Amino acid sequence: MELNDAVGQALRNARLRTGYTQEDFGNISSRTYISSLERGTKAVTVNKLTAIADMMGVHPLSILAEGFVLQSGHDLDELLARVKAELSGGK
Repeated sequence: MELNDAVGQALRNARLRTGYTQEDFGNISSRTYISSLERGTKAVTVNKLTAIADMMGVHPLSILAEGFVLQSGHDLDELLARVKAELSGGK
């Protein structure tokens, strides 16, 4: 799965889990743009992802982490352990 597709799926999953419709993001972006992100036809910027995540009450890293898990097929715990080690200066 391509990364844009995976992040788009993760964004859609987060939206559905939090009970929002694409139309609910009208003050941030158009429904068409949200749909394009969810289908993976457009790449989301960090600023836009943050605004969308904030509206849903989730951390943008949650959406990115799910996207990388979907894209790679790796376990979430494995991904988080790697990120934690990298942030603490380890390998």
